[in-house]
Amino acid sequence: MKIKSLFIGLGMLTPVLAWPCTSLIAGKKATADGSVLVTYAADSHTLYGELYHSPAADHAPGSMRKVYEWDTGKYLGEIPQVAHTYSTVGNTNEHGLTIAESTWGGRPELNDTTGIIDYGSLIYITLERAKTAREALDVMTSLVKDYGYHSSGESFTIADPNEAWVMELIGKGGKEKGAVWVARRIPDDCISGHANHPRIHQFPLNDKENTIYSPDVIDFARKQGYYKGKDKDFSFSLAYGELDGTATRGCDGRVWSYFNRFTDGMDKYLPWVMEADGDPFPLWVKPDRQLTLGDMRDMMRDHFEGTPMDMTQDIGAGPYKVPYRWRPMTFKVDGKEYLNERAIATQQTGFSFVSQMNEQFPDAMKGILWFGVDDANTCVYVPMYCTITQIPYEFAPGNGDMLTLSWDAAFWVNNYVANQAYNRYSQMIPDIRRVQQNEESTLDNEVQMLLSWVKGLSPEEARKMVNNHSLMASTRYLKNYKALGDYLLVKYLDGNVKKEKDGKFERTPEGVCVSPSFPGYDERYYRSIVEDAGDRLLIKEPKKK
Repeated sequence: MKIKSLFIGLGMLTPVLAWPCTSLIAGKKATADGSVLVTYAADSHTLYGELYHSPAADHAPGSMRKVYEWDTGKYLGEIPQVAHTYSTVGNTNEHGLTIAESTWGGRPELNDTTGIIDYGSLIYITLERAKTAREALDVMTSLVKDYGYHSSGESFTIADPNEAWVMELIGKGGKEKGAVWVARRIPDDCISGHANHPRIHQFPLNDKENTIYSPDVIDFARKQGYYKGKDKDFSFSLAYGELDGTATRGCDGRVWSYFNRFTDGMDKYLPWVMEADGDPFPLWVKPDRQLTLGDMRDMMRDHFEGTPMDMTQDIGAGPYKVPYRWRPMTFKVDGKEYLNERAIATQQTGFSFVSQMNEQFPDAMKGILWFGVDDANTCVYVPMYCTITQIPYEFAPGNGDMLTLSWDAAFWVNNYVANQAYNRYSQMIPDIRRVQQNEESTLDNEVQMLLSWVKGLSPEEARKMVNNHSLMASTRYLKNYKALGDYLLVKYLDGNVKKEKDGKFERTPEGVCVSPSFPGYDERYYRSIVEDAGDRLLIKEPKKK
């Protein structure tokens, strides 16, 4: 690729697959109901799925806010508190502002351990201080300018009921204070996304309404020897990011799959996705149709189905077409290194959401955080409204943790369901989909009714009504999903499949369990056994005496 020669040292960068998060975006004219839709999967092998909340508060002059690193809990320092902070629910606040992220690492020498604002604190502090996406951009860039940026390279989705932005940011490694960054507004009729690889390449230098950037974003790259071309050719991604086949395939591939689902002509970008060859695909595309909330939920459950990376098609899926691969992400055979595909839906998700922001909705519901825990493929997205003041116990911090099982916690109950399916996916997933879709369809209908009911209520009455709905919906979902897990355990016990009749497990007239089905394995798996074992397992006729 010609542009590559303008950027220095790309081959010396660290692989990016350690930070697997995904954020997808749809502008308000790209959706069927005029909502801005944003998704996020917080993926980590040690992150426990729970819903954070901070109430609105007034603060006395001179108050300070302590800053703790989100990933580790490490104390980083403190900053002056503002006079008033807004209520937050997860990654949204009472005004419907939503911020999501994905980490891409970038050049390791740009990590700044002297900074006190890490990427997680940057999100949650900003949600406490900003009403709109543009205000959030100002707050975020000011925070890292004043206090330094403690994390590595990061992409942020910053959205409100009117617009969505992608900002990419990396520190200066202590060489200078602050960070370099660029932010671009996503056109209202387009979709976008990022997934652990910087997606902003060239950008307009004179469009202050839709593109803003730190004054030294290009000059700093030149000073560090990362770039030597003209300003107009500058690519933020190539200068500060990490480029290799695993970065594009394991990261950009997830965004490509999203674009490919809703936009024709994405095949021409497969060389970039598969081999980091050719031109990168654009930051945004216009979809062939308007997207729905259900489309975004479904996309979070993607395993590259129907694409060249389809995880159900190779022998690694086993006899039950399991679209999951255990870590590590790469492996070696006969001295050659291979990779496991990295899809949007993955087993190690802590929590995920689809944020629905709509300026036409009542204030109490202007932002709806459809929240799920554990694997997005098997979770149920439960509506958490931007104005609620009480987190349902099923999602509350302190109800279990990564090392403490709680049958009252949504995270553990969803794992109960999901981890059974990882063993016999093709058999179990229809049963899971039936319950999951019923839950989400019921919730969709209830939300539509609430949109009408709360219009005539006072703010306090409306807040109470949506708060009660989140509480009720969480309790119902947990009960039904625990029952689903029990059902799967009974039905698929010992590799068999129990027979059912009229919605119940079938018994003989005497009340005994009817003999189950023995589904065995698929032909491809049997063939692989024969190829490996040879004639050792062949049934041979006894020799005549």
